[in-house]
Amino acid sequence: MKRLTALMLVALYAVAFLSACNTMAGAGKDVQDVGEKVEEKAEDCKDGKC
Repeated sequence: MKRLTALMLVALYAVAFLSACNTMAGAGKDVQDVGEKVEEKAEDCKDGKC
């Protein structure tokens, strides 16, 4: 019974860890997209187009 409980806990932590990685990867892409937009706007303002 203890082995089954331990195995279930390990599986639960593995699922939580893997889903967290996917979430962080998605968030990183979102932040990167925002950074690119800010950079484009800064370039436009530098050229006097803002």
